[in-house]
Parts: sequence; structure tokens; C-alpha cells
Amino acid sequence: MDTDLELKYIKKLANGDHKAFDVLFTRYYPIVKSFLTGFMKDEELASDMTQDIFFKVWTNRESLSQLISFKAYLFRMAKNKVYDYYEHNAIKEKYDHRQQQDAENLYSDLIEEELYARELSLLIDIAVGKMPSQRRRVFTMSRKEGLSNDEIAEQLKISKRTVENHITQALNDLRKIITSV
Repeated sequence: MDTDLELKYIKKLANGDHKAFDVLFTRYYPIVKSFLTGFMKDEELASDMTQDIFFKVWTNRESLSQLISFKAYLFRMAKNKVYDYYEHNAIKEKYDHRQQQDAENLYSDLIEEELYARELSLLIDIAVGKMPSQRRRVFTMSRKEGLSNDEIAEQLKISKRTVENHITQALNDLRKIITSV
């Protein structure tokens, strides 16, 4: 396109002339799209980016009256689109990688916590097994069966205070074991 004719269309476009936009669009759309396709290696993405560029041309049309070369302006916008795209992808990849690492760390932590909980449970079961029979029975009824102190006292035919003493002593035994781990 002749430079004088291009400048004429740019002036008309800056004043909101739709036909001038159509002429410039028809002339430069395939060139810009081809340029972007070369970088993006994805024709659909290049087409979307080209559409975005021409949308910005239309929305910023008033500022175009100062342009010397519309083609140079379009290619500068296209170059910036490519930079923005790759920068965005680099940030996204870094974010995705970080998310994956966090998920792996969380999974590893959960496994470690699960193993620790199993080990602790086993230690507690061993400690409960070593308790005197009455204390073990009271503790098991309280903590594993969920019975109240009154219900335990009634079933075992002992005082509520004795039940409380057995539970207190059992918990003290367990605390000693847990703090030594």
C-alpha cells in the first residue's frame, strides 16, 4: 500500500471511519497473522492475537493520527504480543511447577504424619497393654468405647472417683511415653 494512501486511511480511522478500518484490516490482517504464526506455531492462536491487535487499533484509533508507519505500528504490537505471551507462559509454568512441588511436599508430609500417627498409636496400644488390668479396662471403656465415668463405675461396680483416678494415671503413663518419642 502506498505510504500517502496509508496515511490518508490512518487519518480517517483516527476520526472513526469504519471503511478506513476495513481497508487497513483487509490489507494487514493476513500479514500480521502470518508473522505471529511464525512465532507461535499455532494458527488459531495467531489468529486470536491478530484479532486482539486490531481490536486495540480500533479502540485506540484517536491516537493513530500521529503515526508515520501503520505497518511498523502493527508489527511492534505483534512483537509485544509475542513477548507478553511467552512471559505469561513462563510465569504460568513457574506457578504450575511450584504448585506441583507444593502438592508433592504436602503428600510427603501427609505420608510422614500418617506413619508417625501409626507409630504413636502402636506405642499407645503397647503402653495400654502393659497397664494393670483394671486401669487398662477403665481406660479402654473411656477412650475407645466412649463410656462416661458414671457408666464405667456402674458396669465395673467401682466408685466414680476410682474411675477418675485410673484414667488420670493411664493418661500420665501415656504422656511419659509420648514425650519420650
